[in-house]
Amino acid sequence: MALATQSNRIKIGIRPTIDGRRMGVRESLETQTIRMAQSVAQLLQTHIRHTDGTFVECVVADSTIGGVTEAAACADKFKRENVGLTITVTPCWCYGSETIDMDPHMPKAIWGFNGTERPGAVYLAAALAGHSQLGLPAFSIYGTEVQEADDTNIPEDVKEKLLRFARAGLAVASIRGKSYLSIGSVSMGIAGSIVNQAFFQEYLGMRNEYVDMMEIKRRLDRKIYDQEEVDLALSWVKQYCKEGVDVNSLENQRNAEERAELWENVVKMTIITRDLMVGNPKLATLNYAEEALGHNAIAAGFQGQRHWTDHLPNGDFMEAMLNSTYDWNGVRPPYILATENDSLNAIGMLFGHQLTGKAQIFADVRTYWSQDSVERVTGWRPESGFIHLINSGSAALDGTGEHQDAQGNPTLKPAWDVTEEEAKRCLENTRWCPAVHEYFRGGGLSSQFLTKGGIPFTMHRINLIKGLGPVLQIAEGWSIDLPQDVHNKLNQRTNETWPTTWFVPRLTGKGAFTDVYSVMANWGANHCVATHGHVGADLITLASMLRIPVCMHNVSEKNIFRPSAWNGFGQDKEGQDYRACQNFGPLYK
Repeated sequence: MALATQSNRIKIGIRPTIDGRRMGVRESLETQTIRMAQSVAQLLQTHIRHTDGTFVECVVADSTIGGVTEAAACADKFKRENVGLTITVTPCWCYGSETIDMDPHMPKAIWGFNGTERPGAVYLAAALAGHSQLGLPAFSIYGTEVQEADDTNIPEDVKEKLLRFARAGLAVASIRGKSYLSIGSVSMGIAGSIVNQAFFQEYLGMRNEYVDMMEIKRRLDRKIYDQEEVDLALSWVKQYCKEGVDVNSLENQRNAEERAELWENVVKMTIITRDLMVGNPKLATLNYAEEALGHNAIAAGFQGQRHWTDHLPNGDFMEAMLNSTYDWNGVRPPYILATENDSLNAIGMLFGHQLTGKAQIFADVRTYWSQDSVERVTGWRPESGFIHLINSGSAALDGTGEHQDAQGNPTLKPAWDVTEEEAKRCLENTRWCPAVHEYFRGGGLSSQFLTKGGIPFTMHRINLIKGLGPVLQIAEGWSIDLPQDVHNKLNQRTNETWPTTWFVPRLTGKGAFTDVYSVMANWGANHCVATHGHVGADLITLASMLRIPVCMHNVSEKNIFRPSAWNGFGQDKEGQDYRACQNFGPLYK
């Protein structure tokens, strides 16, 4: 399988700009300017990680940048070093448009030091004006408090913006040039499975790859997989994957021999789909060199319904396991795989994973339960209404909430922090239920678990609107616990063989967040992604880099961080976002 090496991972470029006047001015600023660059590099290299857990590497320009020749030399170095985003730092006046980063596709930010001795803020404003005039939006970073000239500390408010920019910018750069692999085509008329190549190419800089689901069948029949890994996986499944309730009628239930064959097929499907995404060098030793390469896919979707699932096992096990941080090979980063080939939800999962390094929950936005409805059905009255998130397929097993933070609270961790014990607890609290025959005539095994309450989540979704393009919805909130008998009644009324998350968004009393019902009523599609943590602010920053407006969110305005050019499009944050995104257009168009 293809793995990134330290040499080809995306790096962050640090550009120390300086007043170019010699004979005393530039010389007096060299040390302070370089120290700023080194401080930023140190911050990022100890806080920002790639999704495989390695810390990001920063590349600092070979010299301070006092004019266009040094800016060009810096740009050349950054190309050689695979820099994907840049941060310019300065404590002083510099020559605005002569020193800025001119790459049109690279996210860029400028930190202007807040000190009185030299006008770092003046350069910041001048450079940002140049960026805006040239159509190259940049993020403005300027501390609230005045610092001493020899202060090498980075203020907390500056740190927050540097880290938010770096997380979002690294996500933008990391998905550029990668593929989205569609396995199959349109699933049951679901709009997200009608893959829009223009969106992927112009907004994300990604390729689109396609294989028919028959390719999985071909590899099953012709044994194009690593049999040693299949044997390992089957042994692991027998030890750790427990079967759950079978709600099918007796004539549709499988005997022991048929269930064993089913397990073997879904395990092979999992391995084959991973190999389709990222390749597997073992296949080359089996004389399948072409198949060994994979499709360079950072995300994929499996159509399944109904052309596959009416005849063959569904993709529920495959999707759930690949999206989780643990399998028979141990703890590892998730592979992003969307059920029903919902490419738009896949990109939401990809965004969440890139920003956090954590596994994602793919879910139907199934039901709004009001207080009155819950009381009528169960006899118990909740404090507020809530939303039932549930889907048979791509919810990662990490969604059980069986990871623990330092205080012992339930959480979801990035793969690099997940322990073997935590991974096994996720498996212990998951059951694999035979697929409901009426839905899946070819059988399958669906994960069944309940997400623990009290976990912060951000529910989000990208939708495409004709004439407008992509828009992003965000709802921060928490999972909740219900009394066991209440959960049982509500879950059995829906589908007790699928994973459930009970979710309550944070309300603002306005618009789409007037109440829980309004969140459900304003949701733009049947699916959503649930990302651990309140990461709405990071998603907003990421969306602005890609020129995707945010149509719905409950993030505090003080945490909204977008390019400074957005301020030229009016005073209302939502309106200026739409106007700026329309004006500048997709990042890669």
